Amino acid sequence: MIHPFFCSTFRSVAIVLGLALGIGAAQATPAQKAELEKLDLIEAELNLQREWADYRWKKASSECYQKYLVNRCLSQTRAQYRKEIDPIRAQEVELNTAQRELRELLKDERDAKRIADKADPAKAAERTQNKRAFEEKQQEAAKRAADLEERRKDAPRRAQENKAGTQLQ
Repeated sequence: MIHPFFCSTFRSVAIVLGLALGIGAAQATPAQKAELEKLDLIEAELNLQREWADYRWKKASSECYQKYLVNRCLSQTRAQYRKEIDPIRAQEVELNTAQRELRELLKDERDAKRIADKADPAKAAERTQNKRAFEEKQQEAAKRAADLEERRKDAPRRAQENKAGTQLQ
């Protein structure tokens, strides 16, 4: 038996698919992000429907082994399962297509934003300044490390001088 939600889900997937296909190369809007979230909710509902269909099929299949005509019962339960799962699969295909297109549109927008940020002269100047500051910090750290190493090498001599100096007093 087909769940009443199938029809409403199928219609909403078709509407969303039409909206996603009609969007084209325009920038993604908050409405499209909301549509993607709605599609994710529809996907969760379809997964739930699929899990219930699997559950019913497995339960009916296990009950078949208690009957005399096992193979006939199994083929009937498989046929019933196919009746339930085929509409779900059709909806999933349309849903996945719509999701893929919306995600691609959102990714293209993010990529375009990154490219625009890289091309922005203010951002480029900031990156150059950050790079220069990083290099200066690296040089200072290298200088401190060299000074520390020099002091370590010089430590035995200074210790000897201190020892000799304390004995004289």
